[in-house]
Amino acid sequence: MNLFKSTTTFSFFTIISRILGYIRDILIAIFLGAGPLADAFFVAFRIPNTFRRLFSEGTFNAAFVPSYASELANGEDQSKRFATSVFSLLILCLFFIILIIEIFMPAFVFLIAPGFSGDADKMNIAINLTRITLPFLLFVSLSSFFSAILNSHNRFAVAAAAPVVLNIFLISVLLYGNILGDKLVYYLSYAVTIAGIIQFLFLYYYVRKFYLPNFSFKIVIDEKIKKFFSKLLPSIFSAGVTQINILIGTIIASFQASAVSYLYYADRIYQINLAIAGIAIGTVILPQLSKLIESKNNLEINSIQNKALELSLFLSIPATVALFVASNSIVSALFGYGSFSEASVQNSALALFYFAFGLPAFALIKVFSSFFFARQDTKTPFYISLVSVLLNVIISVTLFQKLGFIIIPIATSISSWLNAIALYIFSRKRKFFIFNDIFIYRFPRILFSSLITGLIFYFLLDLLSFKLIYLESLKLVNLLLCISITLICYLLISIFTKAFKMSDIKLNYK
Repeated sequence: MNLFKSTTTFSFFTIISRILGYIRDILIAIFLGAGPLADAFFVAFRIPNTFRRLFSEGTFNAAFVPSYASELANGEDQSKRFATSVFSLLILCLFFIILIIEIFMPAFVFLIAPGFSGDADKMNIAINLTRITLPFLLFVSLSSFFSAILNSHNRFAVAAAAPVVLNIFLISVLLYGNILGDKLVYYLSYAVTIAGIIQFLFLYYYVRKFYLPNFSFKIVIDEKIKKFFSKLLPSIFSAGVTQINILIGTIIASFQASAVSYLYYADRIYQINLAIAGIAIGTVILPQLSKLIESKNNLEINSIQNKALELSLFLSIPATVALFVASNSIVSALFGYGSFSEASVQNSALALFYFAFGLPAFALIKVFSSFFFARQDTKTPFYISLVSVLLNVIISVTLFQKLGFIIIPIATSISSWLNAIALYIFSRKRKFFIFNDIFIYRFPRILFSSLITGLIFYFLLDLLSFKLIYLESLKLVNLLLCISITLICYLLISIFTKAFKMSDIKLNYK
């Protein structure tokens, strides 16, 4: 497997999806801004979207891929029986979960947005919208099952391309925003569920080459199935800890007007880098790492783990510096149009600035967690994540009244660094991982290259500052020009400092 090539393939489709997601969000910002309808929709969208991220962005893979890879090694028939049992149980469990939540939706929405209880209209809209979007959970979870099978066979492109469907449907609805008016949020909610169905069918078409889905009520729950599901819940919690922290943040932020929207827009921006620096790398290395661990190829195991960590920091550190330097300009250029006021830009930018502190940690959690998941250890990351989430809640709740919504990204960043450091300590203690000479040589060079590039970015922004103000209609074009020049500079500086070598592109792992 070529780590760089596989990550690039996965990242390419992920970037396409994120670009479409940005177009979707800028249209939402134009038509809904950061008002009560936006808050209600974001709460309704947060639940299925959080589960989409929990299941599809490597977390389902974390439990399924190592188990499925082990079954594949024992023969095709065994792997198919295992997959069928998991598929059937998923359908049954998800169906009843969705049914129960639909019945008790008012109580459920109160749990995820208790701050809405003071506004009956906003609460009722959120309840109705969440009822519409919730079935998306079933289809996106089954789609994640198909993606995990494709990833197990080193087929990353289709799985990475599938989320594009959701953004295409939402953008199609948003193009009629002026016509739909206040009904827009309802049409968007229906589009979410319809997109889930289409995504499911899209992946079903491609997965048939490796596995023909077959639902059966005659489920044999043997030790292998029990072991898989005992790993699944901890893996969802631990690999999805960043999303869980964000969901908790949404719950707390619901007590402050428009805060849910500010956090949503900030989240959308840093997630672009996280998708590449953390999710893509963690997803790509997991199947290969699982196979190497099965064959006990320790030299290759340590090599691929170090390279994954190096690539993750190579991508996340300069992004962090860029967000420190230009959080306001970035939010303004991306979302500062229509109903999205200058005050909304400033508040979202402030949230983004503090999320940036945790960006490398968010990525490291994904990579370090994969070291444990490949060894079929989901409990250690789970316990670490549990402590991280509790810390996040304590900080957020304790200081929310004093600092407002801004404590949420601060608490998320602090708790995420604790999580990442603890994962490293335990991986080192259990001899899962040790830094090699190449990483030790390159890491300071990555830091140096990122800082120099940050200065160049700051200079470019200052040079074009008059073209990046809130009222400037072409501010996005000017920002993209600055980013493009900065990216080229970063690559050239990294090659010059030897933080990156062109030979890395051709590096293969057996």
